[in-house]
Amino acid sequence: MKKIFIIFMFFLINNLYASESRLDIIKSNNELKVCIWPQYYGISYIDSRTQKLTGIDSDLAVELAKDLNVNLKLLKSSFPTLIEDVNTNRCDIAMFAIGNTEKRREKLRFTTPHLESDIYAVTTKTNKKVKSWDDIDKKGVVVAVAKGTYHEPIMKEKLKNAKLMVIKGFKQREDEVRAGIADVFMTDYPYGKKMLAKTDWAKLIIPKKTYHLTSYAWAMNYGDDKFYNAVEKFISKIKKDGRLKKLAKKNGLLPIAKLK
Repeated sequence: MKKIFIIFMFFLINNLYASESRLDIIKSNNELKVCIWPQYYGISYIDSRTQKLTGIDSDLAVELAKDLNVNLKLLKSSFPTLIEDVNTNRCDIAMFAIGNTEKRREKLRFTTPHLESDIYAVTTKTNKKVKSWDDIDKKGVVVAVAKGTYHEPIMKEKLKNAKLMVIKGFKQREDEVRAGIADVFMTDYPYGKKMLAKTDWAKLIIPKKTYHLTSYAWAMNYGDDKFYNAVEKFISKIKKDGRLKKLAKKNGLLPIAKLK
């Protein structure tokens, strides 16, 4: 009888903990755990010279923690580890401009978007094959994308003539293009800005018309409406009180900010 009671209490406590909202846990621990990718220029970027973290989402993580009246803990993540990091509760929320795609929605719950970007291409100033967007999808052209990004499935579908090269690391895309192994790599508005700001060899290729717009948001687990609604309330608030506009302008992302 005693053994049955102990087992019953074990399952009862586990169920109670499982049903507890992340918001309750955050407030109880006085800590908001936020996953970031610290290589995302304008979003959550650690400058190698200053070692300071800058970017709209790292700034907004600070604002969210303030609004919740808790301390902030930033945890390094990446696009390949994003789903695991969120689903194992390594972090409460991932805040690094995550593209809201159908495949990711199968595993992650997305907030209302705060940014939206088209796809851009980066080549070298000396590349003779690719001078404009129309030159990209041609035979003999090699197009690089980073594994785990939304560019991978989109370019697999879009490209009909060019060869697609899927690469593990973000830096490797740049190395392959600079070395002439790939002709271009596909990226977004923030990363394109980084290439122009941080290199002297990169050339940004802009589509003549909208190519494929993707909304960027933050990601969390399914099944926790209390925490989700608290974050949604925060997003609505920063759009109304001007914080989103202010921080988008500060980080050079005003052209892609979704202010309404």
